Amino acid sequence: MSELAVNLKNVDLTLGSGAARVHVLRNVCLRVSAGETVGLVGPSGSGKTTLLMIVAGLERIDSGSIAIAGKDYVGLGEDELATFRGANIGFVFQSFHLLQTMTALENVAVPLELAGIDTAFDRARDMLGRVGLGERLSHYPAQMSGGEQQRVAIARALVVEPGLLIADEPTGNLDAGTGGDIADLVFQAAAEQATTLLLVTHDAALAGRCGRTVRMESGRLIDTDSQATTADPAPSLRTA
Repeated sequence: MSELAVNLKNVDLTLGSGAARVHVLRNVCLRVSAGETVGLVGPSGSGKTTLLMIVAGLERIDSGSIAIAGKDYVGLGEDELATFRGANIGFVFQSFHLLQTMTALENVAVPLELAGIDTAFDRARDMLGRVGLGERLSHYPAQMSGGEQQRVAIARALVVEPGLLIADEPTGNLDAGTGGDIADLVFQAAAEQATTLLLVTHDAALAGRCGRTVRMESGRLIDTDSQATTADPAPSLRTA
């Protein structure tokens, strides 16, 4: 049996209080094998992003269990959880979340510096070259296009060589052409680094590139397509 990258069992989460209290996740069970690509789809407000947040350890669950790469989150302290997350999970969001006062190189080096890695800038420089930004190292986010900023965000997510890459609408703020390039980059990266990919999207074509699609409605997983086939391998990152 393949090693499980994500293993959620009977997860429940309620947010808010009083009249604003919302049952966001309801008895969610999800198993994702290491190296698998999974597209998470469903209407707005169905709980997709919240599910990513609990997988990332950024939101605590009310009940159930969650294990990432065999690590049980329940009972972990915030410091231990942050250390594990920094070493094992990469994030790409719809909004790029780059530090505006830092260059592309500095943005990508940040997670490595936080991990105490001496070669942080060398590794960041190499990763930016791999995503096609070798000539933009000293540029600030405001000096780059949306597609370039998302490439920086992808480089930052991948530079720690995470076992799990979480992508929340990574093409949502981009035009169709640029979004297609970014989608290619995400799938290329997952394949080259043998990274598990958990992708939230409203784009049916993008979800269809995943090996499996999971649908959410009203906080529940209602459909899992385990028979979907993975798209043809994309070209190397270095030739994208």
